[in-house]
Amino acid sequence: MQNVSDAMENIVTEKKAEESHRQDSADLLVFILLLTLTILTIWLFKHRRFRFLHETGLAMIYGLLVGVVLRYAIHVPSDMNNITLSCNVNASPATLLVNVSGKFYEYTLKGEISGSEVNDIQDNEMLRKVTFDPEVFFNILLPPIIFHAGYSLKRRHFFRNLGSILAYAFVGTVVSCFIIGLLMYGCVMLMKQIGHLGGDFFFTDCLFFGSIVSATDPVTVLAIFNELQVDADLYALLFGESVLNDAVAVVLSSSIIAYQPEGDNTHTFEAMAMLKSFGIFLGVFSGSFALGVATGVVTFTKLRDFPLLETALFFLMSWSTFLLAEACGFTGVVAVLFCGMTQAHYTFNNLSPESQERTKQLFELLNFLAENFIFSYMGLTLFTFKNHVFNPIFIVGAFLAVFLGRAANIYPLSFLLNLGRKHKISPNFQHMMMFAGLRGAMTFALSIRDTATYARQMMFSTTLLVVFFTVWICGGGTTQMLSCQKIRVGVDTDQENFVSVFVERRSTKQESAWFFRIWYNFDHNYLKPLLTHSGPPLTATFPACCGPLARCLTSPQAYEVCNLHAHSGLIILCSTRFSSLF
Repeated sequence: MQNVSDAMENIVTEKKAEESHRQDSADLLVFILLLTLTILTIWLFKHRRFRFLHETGLAMIYGLLVGVVLRYAIHVPSDMNNITLSCNVNASPATLLVNVSGKFYEYTLKGEISGSEVNDIQDNEMLRKVTFDPEVFFNILLPPIIFHAGYSLKRRHFFRNLGSILAYAFVGTVVSCFIIGLLMYGCVMLMKQIGHLGGDFFFTDCLFFGSIVSATDPVTVLAIFNELQVDADLYALLFGESVLNDAVAVVLSSSIIAYQPEGDNTHTFEAMAMLKSFGIFLGVFSGSFALGVATGVVTFTKLRDFPLLETALFFLMSWSTFLLAEACGFTGVVAVLFCGMTQAHYTFNNLSPESQERTKQLFELLNFLAENFIFSYMGLTLFTFKNHVFNPIFIVGAFLAVFLGRAANIYPLSFLLNLGRKHKISPNFQHMMMFAGLRGAMTFALSIRDTATYARQMMFSTTLLVVFFTVWICGGGTTQMLSCQKIRVGVDTDQENFVSVFVERRSTKQESAWFFRIWYNFDHNYLKPLLTHSGPPLTATFPACCGPLARCLTSPQAYEVCNLHAHSGLIILCSTRFSSLF
């Protein structure tokens, strides 16, 4: 009799496993169909030259529609085998062992549900399955997006505006974080006074909210800029700020979480705890930066004869940078960003022509799919996430604080930067940068990573609305804003960059600050020849006494590339003089 019972139990278990497999396949199919529908609609929009809605906003709309269907139109029949038993415990254990007739079964914690949802366990399970683990975003979807941002960076315009970009990304993000945090704390105090606050909400929570919504992601605006060929300096300022301030926002949010004053009250102000958090910020950022640069420098590939293996090794080294930084206690976002920038500057020159093209297309594809997947998922979670907390006062205060925080970032810093810039940041550029401060993938990923408390749930729900508004309204109005501010479009950056190596070097030296001129000379004369096959051979830049060492460190390909550049430079110079005669 016992054997028959065990056999029946095994059959039931196998059936449940098969049903779960089918449900998981259907859930993934939903996202694949969402991406497919988004791609087809993008093609239609590009064919019709429709610029009022970008692909990311479109992916969010499709996600919203599917979320509505999953939440309200599809109901799973309740399982008669589900049994609800009550027992009083003081805490919610992560793992529970249940003794059923001498057999022990292990159950894992999936989350809290309200008393009104006890009878809808099956529906909750379906919605929970289309809600991914937040670590999926950080370890799988974010790395290709961040790496592509660094790998595809237009370095000439980026470094020409590097001082301004660093000011916006570091000083501006910190200023925005504290402005938003202070305003939201006032909003929370108002909610507490009128009885609209349903749980604990501390000043550190307000600062954390300020840090995550200070991360800008103007992917919609930049795509339109690229299509319309907007001024390269404006593009570099926006793109550079968004790339770096994502990294700053991640480290800043982790530093705020690490703020731990001594004593019983962990939410009071204490100078030593604040200094410790500041030290953590500097330590984590510098450590992540060093790790990313080091990994990018050591990514040497000697597999030029096998482009497929070379591309695979390059891809794995790039992704492992993110995971290595996270495993070491640093921030993978910062590490993989600077790894991408370093590999684009050095390792890219050592790749075979086939691998150069493959790596660019590979990371562009992964960035496109990951970004649209995240925006589709944003729309979906508005209806499938079970613990939303929407508070009208907090939402209105958040929109006002985000606007004022962005203004405090752009306008005062632009005024100070223009005091020392040769090429001023014009008022219409400043208005465009203010308008283009969209929130996107990074803000969403930081907010969904922890939704355990009342404060974090309210932040997540409000963050979704902020992202929706900025992507749809600000992203959709980019073309009209460009026309309103009379910003020039149709700038041919390729023609602008068609200069010889020597002219480019001279212009870069003239346009950069003294520190970057020194760095450029050191990089051009020593680092690039040492780490790549480009640049002058070390035999031409090292002192005569170091001749044997220079010959040992210079590869044969470096001499070939040097001769090729000299020959092409002579051709360009001759053609320029010949054209000037007519």
